[in-house]
Amino acid sequence: MELQFSPFDWFLIGAYFVLLIFLSLHKNWKFVDEETYLLSGRKVTLPAFVATLVSTWYGGILGVGEYSYQFGVSQWLIFGFPYYVFAIIFAVFLAGKIRENKALTIPEAIAQKYGANSGKLSSIAIFVLVSPAPYILMLGLLIQFMIGGTDYALVYSILVALFSVAYVSYGGFQAVVRTDILQMALMFTGFIILIVYAIQSFGTPLTLWKELPESYRDFSGGHSIQYILVWFFIAMWTFVDPGFHQRAAAARTPAIARKGILVSVVFWFVFDCLTLLTGLYGVVMLGDIDNPIMVYPYLANTILPYGFKGLFFLALLATIMSTLDSFLFLSGQTLGRDLLAKTYTKINRITLTRLCVLASALLAIILIYIYPSVIALWYVIGSVMIPGLLIPVLGVYIKFFELPEKRAVITLVVPVMVSLIWLIIGSIMGDDIYSQVFMGVEPFYPGLLTSLVIWIYGRSEMNTFR
Repeated sequence: MELQFSPFDWFLIGAYFVLLIFLSLHKNWKFVDEETYLLSGRKVTLPAFVATLVSTWYGGILGVGEYSYQFGVSQWLIFGFPYYVFAIIFAVFLAGKIRENKALTIPEAIAQKYGANSGKLSSIAIFVLVSPAPYILMLGLLIQFMIGGTDYALVYSILVALFSVAYVSYGGFQAVVRTDILQMALMFTGFIILIVYAIQSFGTPLTLWKELPESYRDFSGGHSIQYILVWFFIAMWTFVDPGFHQRAAAARTPAIARKGILVSVVFWFVFDCLTLLTGLYGVVMLGDIDNPIMVYPYLANTILPYGFKGLFFLALLATIMSTLDSFLFLSGQTLGRDLLAKTYTKINRITLTRLCVLASALLAIILIYIYPSVIALWYVIGSVMIPGLLIPVLGVYIKFFELPEKRAVITLVVPVMVSLIWLIIGSIMGDDIYSQVFMGVEPFYPGLLTSLVIWIYGRSEMNTFR
């Protein structure tokens, strides 16, 4: 499908990138310390908190479209509901404590609780967890569709990633927050416009529901309970997500951190409704398409008039770039500040973070070669890293999950290795690289079980010596 753009559509796209540069190069920004650079001096207000959290949680917008086009309403069950549950739990039990903690990052908090070795190990895991690879991949595919051609997705990915590296590394977290406010406004506006035109072109959501194939109305999506539960457990990513921790730590008060997450859940629900409806309209209006990940761009290209078409593509760009910006910044600070700073003591920590933002972008390109699917990247990263991080992170803030220091180190290594080996064996024995199930069990489960066993044993040791 060839994109039909007018000069005005291209003007909107160009204006967006210029505005991003303006927002990130504000002349009054002076980084006198790490707290200002990494957390905006812990002065983020409620509106800014909600905007930056809502927008960065939706960077996988094309992956959401890919799933909704293939499996219908189960998109909400897998990518919506579990995240609301764990976000609310995070708000109630963790957000306030994170704001009150003096640590600037998760690895720093873990190092304070469990020692330097645990801090370094958690840095490695979190660096992988916040890889910007899925978002670089999506940007490359989207821009390739916008510009044309079939073999330049990786080139476009690299160019846009470097653009993000430039303004994020310069402006720090303040640049992320200011650009996220713009990006949240664009993402909601774009999808509302597309829904309105879809209703005008095809009919109401009730008409849509009647025309959908039965399988698309099945909340299981045809998947096994085990597969659905894996995605539910992967939603525990929320507890170890550095973006959540960073924003909770940056809030002006603990109350803003808690309330901001609860308000964000409402916005997520509304946006999930928009993205799900859009994907379902794509099913009935587009029929079979060559690449399900492009269902939103294809639908917009088919039914939107000039001007509004450019605005919707801006919404897609903004949604992806908001998360790319955040993940680039988080991975850069994790690699630079939390992992390498003690080795390269002569380099200023802010400078080291900026250099590592670039390094994380380049490393992400390599990962795209291995798993060139957004859903696969989410699945693999979540299944392998979350089992090792979950209990040590919770133990920093909740006494019930505390571990002895030596057990924390083991928990950060062994469950990750178990899940990784399980995944590799499943991939080797499967028909392709996306068949990661071994012995009928998803790789997330043996890793989580290993983590729980280590935690139970560690708790018994703590009780013995009390």
